[in-house]
Amino acid sequence: MRSLQLLLGATCLTALTTGAFASDADFRLNNKTGYQIDEVYVVPHSSKNWGKDIMGSDALADGEGVNITFAHGGSACHFDIKVKYNVDDSTAEWSDINLCEYNAISLFWDAKNQVSRAVGE
Repeated sequence: MRSLQLLLGATCLTALTTGAFASDADFRLNNKTGYQIDEVYVVPHSSKNWGKDIMGSDALADGEGVNITFAHGGSACHFDIKVKYNVDDSTAEWSDINLCEYNAISLFWDAKNQVSRAVGE
């Protein structure tokens, strides 16, 4: 898994269903990548800084999910998400995700195309 390929290829966000409330940007993050995720960042889309890792000292193993609750200003909906894998400090980023539309975001690794993708559910 290459950091640059993940970063460049990780812009695909596919909407399967909608259903979260308009002011509810909290979500469940599901790791289906085949790799452990050590860090997760969620920031307003307009932010220039990733801020702190919201996982703290925890990690998200492949096949596991975690409820992500964060300060989002109540009515804010558009966020950027970044994850850091435990493999070669590889990262993946997704930009301008309307988290108010989703209850969950599932992350997948596409080995054939060498990209991570996020699917809103």
